[in-house]
Amino acid sequence: MKSNNQIVVPEAREAMNKFKMEAANEVGVNLKQGYNGDLTSRQAGSIGGQMVKKMIESYENSIKNQSQF
Repeated sequence: MKSNNQIVVPEAREAMNKFKMEAANEVGVNLKQGYNGDLTSRQAGSIGGQMVKKMIESYENSIKNQSQF
């Protein structure tokens, strides 16, 4: 089954894959290149949750840095 998720900026695909691998490593999930259909829902959710957490932290830091000027 093919995913319906599409990257809006095709040039970002490699960066998103790297980001996903880093998040998986941080939560202790062994993610491999390519198909990962053998992951449990819990594992996949923990990767996605870690990615969202890092994106929110990044956004909060950017706001904090902007307010310092």
